[in-house]
Amino acid sequence: MRARVQLGMPLPFSVRSADKTLLLAAGQMLRDEGQFDELFERGAVVELEELKAAFGADDPLFAPRRHAEAKAIAAAVLPQRWAECTARVAAALAPEAAQRLPALALASRNLALLVQRSANLAMSQIVRPEAAGQAHYGITHAMNAAIACLVTARTLGWREDEQQRALHAALTMNLSIIDLQGRLAHQVSPLTAMQRQLIDEHPLRSAEMLEADGVDDGAWLAAVREHHETPEGKGYPNRCAPGSELSQLLRFADIYTALMSRRATRAAMSTHDAAREIYALAEGNPLCQALIKSFGVFPPGCFVRLASDEVGVVTGNGDKAYHPRVAVLALSDGQARRTPVWRDTAHEAHRIVALLSESAMPIRVSAQALASAIDGNPG
Repeated sequence: MRARVQLGMPLPFSVRSADKTLLLAAGQMLRDEGQFDELFERGAVVELEELKAAFGADDPLFAPRRHAEAKAIAAAVLPQRWAECTARVAAALAPEAAQRLPALALASRNLALLVQRSANLAMSQIVRPEAAGQAHYGITHAMNAAIACLVTARTLGWREDEQQRALHAALTMNLSIIDLQGRLAHQVSPLTAMQRQLIDEHPLRSAEMLEADGVDDGAWLAAVREHHETPEGKGYPNRCAPGSELSQLLRFADIYTALMSRRATRAAMSTHDAAREIYALAEGNPLCQALIKSFGVFPPGCFVRLASDEVGVVTGNGDKAYHPRVAVLALSDGQARRTPVWRDTAHEAHRIVALLSESAMPIRVSAQALASAIDGNPG
């Protein structure tokens, strides 16, 4: 807290004693270090709500509290929490949202909390098209891109405020075409001229909508405007090179997660094929490499068959890319296990021999069972 107080500048919050007696009101100033030390010795405190009002609930100051809150979420209720988060994101991105920024702050905080609770389970939402159920494609794609950006930003070691900006930008980069995306996911006919125009203009229109809603973060707005630009200047809408790493990360996350989503005209691409396509497109870009590294060769949520003929779900990365940790859900005879057993796929007897679609699984696995298996990952 000491680092947040500037001597000779107005305090952004009030300071009280342990018995709530007011010592310094918001707007007053600390003259010198001696006065600060005196307050410290008197057990000075600041109300939590005043700190949040001064610095924002997403400030790194509250990271330990958020971490404890995330860990308190039981595995059994995680699927329900994801459904609730999807509803909050839908409310925040609705075209008619009257109070978009407060709704977006709540939705993004919930999403970040779930990613912190289990990044592996968060990534499994992306690689399993069935996880989306009947949810609106525009909403699920926004969430998937945001998850991909957040886990990659953490892999890259971005500061917490940069991670939050990436999350916000990913959720809102397609704001002006959320409904159109939902319709196009079920459309089998070619794009109409009007639909093509809306798509071409959406980076600029989405940024304009955010500005109208009160967003004044220039880096967030610029990333939204530029998330379809390419280093060669062959993107859109301005055919210019993107001006930030965030713009590039948005583009890669947008494409990567879209490839793994099904449409009326095509099936979802496998994780392997999606990784190959985005890697070829990026031509060695380190941001794309970090994205692929974050998910791994076999991302969490993938169903696999082992050399033992057991089948299970990938629960997380192992020591090497091709040796993830796997929770076995069915034995070689196709019978379901009552409880998962974890296999080290670095061992020859348990190496992965096939990537399975969910429809190819010999058993049906509930969302709760998958969440428990992935969350119970002993690695």
